[in-house]
Amino acid sequence: MPDEWPVDTPGVDSLAGAGWSVKPFQQFVLKLHGQCNLTCDYCYMYQFGEQMSSSRSKIMSPVLMRHSSRRIAEHVIRHRLTKIEISLHGGEPLLAGVTGLTSIVTELKCHVPDFVVVDLVLQTNGILLTEAILDVLLEHNIQVGVSLDGSQETHDKHRRYRDDRGSYAEVIKGLELLTSERYRTLFAGLLAVIDVEEDPLSTYEGLLKFAPPSVDFLLPHGNWTEPPPHRSENPSETPYGHWLTAVFDRWFDVPEQETEVRLFAEIINMILGGQSRTESVGTSPVALITVNTDGSMEQVDTLRSAYPGAPATGLNVLTNSFDDALHHPAVVARQIGVAALADTCRQCELMKVCGGGHYAHRYRQGSGFRNPSVYCADLTVLINHIRDRVRTSLAGDVTSPEARCHSQPAGPPSHPPSPGGSRPTGA
Repeated sequence: MPDEWPVDTPGVDSLAGAGWSVKPFQQFVLKLHGQCNLTCDYCYMYQFGEQMSSSRSKIMSPVLMRHSSRRIAEHVIRHRLTKIEISLHGGEPLLAGVTGLTSIVTELKCHVPDFVVVDLVLQTNGILLTEAILDVLLEHNIQVGVSLDGSQETHDKHRRYRDDRGSYAEVIKGLELLTSERYRTLFAGLLAVIDVEEDPLSTYEGLLKFAPPSVDFLLPHGNWTEPPPHRSENPSETPYGHWLTAVFDRWFDVPEQETEVRLFAEIINMILGGQSRTESVGTSPVALITVNTDGSMEQVDTLRSAYPGAPATGLNVLTNSFDDALHHPAVVARQIGVAALADTCRQCELMKVCGGGHYAHRYRQGSGFRNPSVYCADLTVLINHIRDRVRTSLAGDVTSPEARCHSQPAGPPSHPPSPGGSRPTGA
């Protein structure tokens, strides 16, 4: 790891002496399969920055499934947790097949105590959703998020097979099966990566036609050293902010909420005084850890978009507990809230809402992650717009449909991402 923030993060013991306490992990991301059947051009796992090593195990073995489940059980017992979320990811997790899905659920049920509520979620590109797979997911109540970027034109522009074919038609077949009467209860929502070259309203309405319970719009991963598409250091250029405000107005102005848009709901929640429940915005401590197909423990894998090795902890479930990961400087840095932010962010009036933006988007070579988000200007436009709309709505009539539908704090996120917005995913 380069000699830049967060390697100089104060240790857990010194922080504890100042009254800070570590937050145990409550979301565990298990990489069931290390490969993918698509080559999306914005993928941080295989196309961006650090690519996954070909030497890494293709699939999580039964031995590692057992060790991962034991480590999770050890962690929840030690910290007396009563509810956790386990996200099944890849690559494409459905490449693990019925056997892989059944094996991991069996191990989790065998080791995690009965008093712990386990929310199981899976993020997929949707291509491999079949009745056989969905029957397994239904049996174990595994919620399913699907990656879809909007219309066929938008989706196929980025999410393609290795032979350059678009994947939209196959994804739609999987979605139609998932949203059928038998399996509809499993549908957690859609994840879409923003393309500012595409019309925001057409993109949003292309997602709405599947009646998703939620939509996660993700900003393309990038940073100050390797900026995302159409993002410059000129603060007057805010293509993503204006794209998102157009969708927000369409979402906010309907008499009855059509879906939850996670990013918008989180921003409204914090404007009204709530706490963030996603890593995209806000300053709440991150309590997520990833286990790869070789057993290595990592932070959220979107950090691969920063520089090689950014998510690494050097730990493995075969030899280390999750408590060992809690003491890693990079994990500590993501739990200390405002103290981890750049001076620019701490002096900003939007700090409590923005929270510096997504951690991966703050990176700049030489100074690490102690910078504002590369999307700072866009987030400023979006947050100010939402704040003004909410204030106007509440001042006008707090019992209006807008206030009832959109002013109440949203329920806990069901991942994604995030991958996220927080849904951490390579799907």
